[in-house]
Parts: sequence; C-alpha cells; structure tokens
Amino acid sequence: MRFSLSKMMFLTKLRNQVLFIPSKEAKDLTKMPPSFARFVVLICSRFVMFGLNALEAFVIKPVFFFQGYGVKYGAFCGVFDGHGKNGQIVSRIVRDQLPSLVLDQKSALAKMEVTNNRSQKIGIERLDGEEAPSNEFYKWQEACVGAFKVMDKEVKLQENLDCSCSGTTAVVVIRQGEDLVTANLGDSRAVLGTVSEKGEVKAVQLTTDLKPGLPSEAERIRKCNGRVLALKEEPHIPRVWLPHEDFPGLAMSRAFGDFLLKNHGVISVPDVCYHRLTSRDQFVVLATDGVFDVLSSSQVASIVSEAGNEQEATRAVVEAATVAWKNKFPSSKVDDCTAVCLYLQNRQQRQLS
Repeated sequence: MRFSLSKMMFLTKLRNQVLFIPSKEAKDLTKMPPSFARFVVLICSRFVMFGLNALEAFVIKPVFFFQGYGVKYGAFCGVFDGHGKNGQIVSRIVRDQLPSLVLDQKSALAKMEVTNNRSQKIGIERLDGEEAPSNEFYKWQEACVGAFKVMDKEVKLQENLDCSCSGTTAVVVIRQGEDLVTANLGDSRAVLGTVSEKGEVKAVQLTTDLKPGLPSEAERIRKCNGRVLALKEEPHIPRVWLPHEDFPGLAMSRAFGDFLLKNHGVISVPDVCYHRLTSRDQFVVLATDGVFDVLSSSQVASIVSEAGNEQEATRAVVEAATVAWKNKFPSSKVDDCTAVCLYLQNRQQRQLS
C-alpha cells in the first residue's frame, strides 16, 4: 500500500500548529524579504508527510492580519504526483522549489504594471457566472505561468538525473483574501466544497484533468507529431507516444519533466483558473488521480464535510480511496493516493453554514 497523509505544518514546534504572523501592517509573503519567504517555504516543504512512492504534498498557510479590516487568510497548497523511474525525485524537487519560484515571479511582477489584456493572452477560466477577477489575480496568474516554465528548466538542468521519461504532475491553489487561484499541470485535481441553497455540501471541480484524451490536448499533441493511442488492454486510457515508437506511453498531457515528449506536445504550461470565494465556500481538496480514479468529486467533498479538521479530512479521504481501490480492483495494487484539505472558513463559520 502506498499513500501519503498530508497536512503541512509550519510551526512553533514544527508540528501541528499554524505559524501566525500578526502585525499592524498587512503581511504578505511577496512583500517579505526573499530570504525569510524562502525560509518559510522550506520549513513547510521539509516537514511534510509523504508516502513511499513519488508523491509529495504541502500546505503553506501563513495567516494575514489587516488591522481595522478584519482577518484575511492566505494559503498556498499543492499536490505533486511523480511518475517514471525518477518521479519521486522530480516531485520532491518541484515541491521544494516551486513555491519560492512563484513568490519570486510575483515579487517581480509587483514592480511592473500587468494589464488585463496581456494576461488574458495566456488564458483564464472561471466558474459560470463568476465575477471578473481582481487585478491582483492577473499578477498571480502570470507568476504561476512564469514559475512553472522556470521550474521545468530547473528539472532539466539537474545533474545526474534522467528525466526523459520521468516527471510529476502539479496542482496548486493560492488563496489571497477572497481570490482563489488554481494552477494545474497533469491529472491531479482540485475540488471546491460549497454549500448549496438547500444547505447541502456540493462539489465544484476547479480543474480539468489534463489527459491526452481531451480533444484540445490531443490536437496539440498531434500537431507536434506525437501520437495519442490507448493500449488494447486499457482502451479507456489514452496515452502519448513518440511519432514512430510505441514508447513511452504517458497517460497525461502536461507535466514537469518527461523531456522525451516535450517536442511532441507534452507541455509544462499550467491551466490557470480563478474563483471568487463566498461565505458558502467551505473547503478545497487537492488530490492525485489515484483518489479520483475510485472516488467521485462529490464523494470526496462529502467525506471532507464530515471531518472535524483538515488533518482528519485528509486521512479520511486517503483511507476511503484505499478501501475503494481494494474493493473495485482486488487483483491490482493500490494506486498512489495523496490529498491535501484546506478549510476556507473558521470553525464557527462552518458550523453556521
């Protein structure tokens, strides 16, 4: 059994406590000295609990205090699912470096004027009926795209590490006040748990599973002379192959690493989307495809809604996925299951919802 129970901690005792940063002025990691911001990121990355395979997860959860304007909660969380011979190494490298790269990009952009039109060229998705993003969102969007590009180059430059057929997915959520930014690369997933008008918790999928079977993804791959085909024994799983070889058969269309396919349509550009949080929004769940292969988004949201805290929620999701794997595929090994839960409301607000 291979799974990861992830509740990132960053702490006074380096375990099970949130690092509070009270101040008379707004505290923002992008406005802190780079050395301090990186220290915070590394503390979080180093003490995450992860599984036996190429899976990493973290939650970076500084708390922002704005005097006279109430409390604003900021969060940065992500899940990375490695694959291939060196996938575990790649996922750890990305876990350790991507947060600070995003902060670096955001800090650089904060000194520049980023227009809406410029950012819209790299694409933006938001939920139906969603109000337009704040101007600050476009900077985070561009920061994510830039950071993912740099991250892929950093992976490629690693000495003595063959990433030709190894890589990792990445799904990242950044909360800034009431703005929620999601950047997705691969087939891990982000799900929002929100309360309906009937008072029921419902799941809203924030990301699209970026697999070769998606028409837009397949079109890009084929334009780059890559092939998208499923094996006879797995007709439901389209894979990416080299133009003239039945190799390597990657089951996702975007990833860090996998450089053998980077000239054939597999890219490291994240799909970035925006959501404006409301009082109905309760939590976000990030999880690998191993969870969602056996549990629906609605099932995961239901499990989380019944948990008492983020750590219990994460544990419950992973355990439920593990049981489901054994029941649905008794003759197969359990796939890697990693999850991170981020609550968006405090305990009292959740009880009133």
